[in-house]
Amino acid sequence: MKKHHISVGILSLLLSLTACNSSFLDVPLQGKPTADTDPNFAQNLVVGVYNSLMLGESFGAEGDVHGIAFVSATNILSDDADKGSTASDQAGTVGVLDEFTHTPTNLFVQALWSGYYNGIAKVNQSLVAISNSTLDEATKARLSAEVRFIRGYYYFNLVRWFGGVPKILRVPKDAADANNDPVFQTRASAEEIYQVIIDDLQNGVNTLPLRSQTQAGRISKGTAQAMLAKVYMYRKEWQKAYDLSKEVINSGQYDLLADYSTIWRQVGDNSREAILEVQTGQFNNSDFGISNYSMFQGPRVGGKGGWTDLGWGFCNPTTTLANSYEAGDLRKNATIIFIDNSGTYKGTVLFDGFRVPSADSVENLRYNYKAYHSENKNVESWLGNRDRKQKNVHLLRFAEVLLINAEAANELGRSGEALTPLNRVRQRAGLKAATSTAQTTLREAIWQERHVELAMEHDRFFDLVRQGRAAETLQKTGKKFVKGTHELLPIPALQIALSGGKLIQNSGY
Repeated sequence: MKKHHISVGILSLLLSLTACNSSFLDVPLQGKPTADTDPNFAQNLVVGVYNSLMLGESFGAEGDVHGIAFVSATNILSDDADKGSTASDQAGTVGVLDEFTHTPTNLFVQALWSGYYNGIAKVNQSLVAISNSTLDEATKARLSAEVRFIRGYYYFNLVRWFGGVPKILRVPKDAADANNDPVFQTRASAEEIYQVIIDDLQNGVNTLPLRSQTQAGRISKGTAQAMLAKVYMYRKEWQKAYDLSKEVINSGQYDLLADYSTIWRQVGDNSREAILEVQTGQFNNSDFGISNYSMFQGPRVGGKGGWTDLGWGFCNPTTTLANSYEAGDLRKNATIIFIDNSGTYKGTVLFDGFRVPSADSVENLRYNYKAYHSENKNVESWLGNRDRKQKNVHLLRFAEVLLINAEAANELGRSGEALTPLNRVRQRAGLKAATSTAQTTLREAIWQERHVELAMEHDRFFDLVRQGRAAETLQKTGKKFVKGTHELLPIPALQIALSGGKLIQNSGY
């Protein structure tokens, strides 16, 4: 992989000028509001906000939202995955995150900060455009709720990575405004950011229609309810997490897919289990996906030390993860590509018929099946650009809502009730029902179920932190995790410099 440099700051992202453009594929990601009252302009900006979820150019000026920096700071930061690839490849970016030896100058940490504030700036711009437009009030309310949900989601990831961060809810008028208002250069507390998240998501709960009443892939009432339930789980506000998750379960809008392995294939996009996923084809009729999401994690084939176009071989599922599954768990082989080196025909045949060669032709022996996207055009859509495969990324699904409800019920002392949603998840996995109603035992069972049900889905590190088990769990794997420091990422050094030292660094960095 090529090495690049980042030289963009939050203020430059916020202050870049936009131009009215009829193509929503080219809507700028940040900038000043426009006085244009054209409803199509506002609609296009909203689609542009959805498209900001696909940002994956980790080394570019726009940053990264769900690309390789995101994969590195979620899966690889946890015990789900190792860096992968060759030992030297991206050792100074991905490798140091894997080992917890990263510093405030890490390019991927900077990319995430830039990418998420880029998206937040775009939300803020779209809110102005919606308000100024001639759209009817009901449409304005719905579109505003959709983009505010995305802003709430962006802040949820930021607060989980960094703790308190700048609370930017408007577009600055000009450079003087941005330089004089401390909101753009100082950190709000984590509590203040959580209140922004709750307000944005609650607005969606109050305003948005049910999934069945809106376009596939758009944010709906259930999306907002499910994400807000998850936020309340992180805050240990168990009654609110229970009530919201129960509303989603009882809404009749969602259910588990019968076959777990199909969730991450194109046939599973926007299925009855999907609640929030990054849309790579729903709003765009082009070769438009998250940059290198699949390529970054694809099997590295072609002889050790090299690769073909199948993938770069990063984000390898760990032995720890492989050993976490119970015997007979159907999720294991749907999550991990195991390279078979036995028998007459060595290698592993994937669901689309592609054969990954034997162990002497690949760099690693395990790969992330959930990130794989077929290049067989008879199986999945692919327009020839391996860096932009149309791979939807599932960020929240019904199985997690069931597990949120189970955890909340158990924490509220309703352990017997918690078994019902827990065992719905286990039944699909081909496992026998859990029976213990001892609160501590059941809590650990639910946490374990989250681990294997949501493996390689970017939540494991955050789960370990909220459960207070990050140091204990990650140190066992050999990671150099320091309790009291590595629960959070460092504030990027570039951002501190651009703020004139007003942004305060996280403890330990």
